[in-house]
Amino acid sequence: MYDNAGTGGHVPVMLDRVLELLAPALTGQEPVVVDANLGLGGHSEALLAAHPSLHLIGIDRDPFAIEFSTRRLAPYADRTTLAHASSDELADVLARAGRATVDAVLFDLGVSSPQLDEAERGFAYSYDAPLDMRMDTDQELTAEKVVNTYSAGELTRILRDYGEERFAPRVARLIIQERAKGPITSTKRLAEIVRQAIPAATRRTGGNPAKRTFQALRIEVNAELAALEAALPAALDALVLGGRVVVLSYHSLEDRLTKQVLAARTKDTGPPGLPVPLPAHQPRFRLLTRGAELPSEEELARNPRATSARLRAAERIRVDHQD
Repeated sequence: MYDNAGTGGHVPVMLDRVLELLAPALTGQEPVVVDANLGLGGHSEALLAAHPSLHLIGIDRDPFAIEFSTRRLAPYADRTTLAHASSDELADVLARAGRATVDAVLFDLGVSSPQLDEAERGFAYSYDAPLDMRMDTDQELTAEKVVNTYSAGELTRILRDYGEERFAPRVARLIIQERAKGPITSTKRLAEIVRQAIPAATRRTGGNPAKRTFQALRIEVNAELAALEAALPAALDALVLGGRVVVLSYHSLEDRLTKQVLAARTKDTGPPGLPVPLPAHQPRFRLLTRGAELPSEEELARNPRATSARLRAAERIRVDHQD
């Protein structure tokens, strides 16, 4: 298990850029920031240290993350509120904390280091472990249940939509065949089945062939895209004028969804060709990033897990009676 001494091995992704983007929103007397995916608390710790009057609301569905961050953020305990919840419960968490609005929200999506590094969590194909993949260890749905009970059609859809696996029907068919011989319960066995299903020529390039299947199962088990789809609009709705949101995503599905949600909030929705823009149709937000920003070469050398990170950010520039 991880302890406070172990935080040295955890490097928060694009930390300097996150701090730089959020800082202008945190200049008030008692600013409030929400870390919607608390994880090991690295970003939160840096934000609390940088802004002495800041109050932080941290949300995570993983009980271990809450336990770990409670210890890590103990020096700031009087300025933190931690909630064991999914990010799509953001509005409820704010209501319980008595906060109608906040100044900034950070989403650091993806899987945290302990989830990847602890074999028994079953997230990684590099270890042999039970097929679990739950971020919230209290929930019932596991990867084992998905693999052994979903129909071929359901498995194909998940692998295609969430894993962008072009051989999804082949992988699904072989899973169905193999589970008929006995339940598929380990990461090693599933990874081997996927390897067999992928044509040999394809296996020779692009890394471990199980990567896309494991990503798809993780997203399904944890309803990750559905959570983001609900949480990001809720976060934008909660921001005060000048409030900012930063989103760190780690695969194209998360980044695409983030881009779509932010694009919808940053465009003029009025009829084209009007001589004067209609206030009710003017954008409520502006983008702070041009496209998705990537980690620097220096950061990638220091923190290989940042390789797939993509950062997008926006600022609220308008509030009116419709919000």
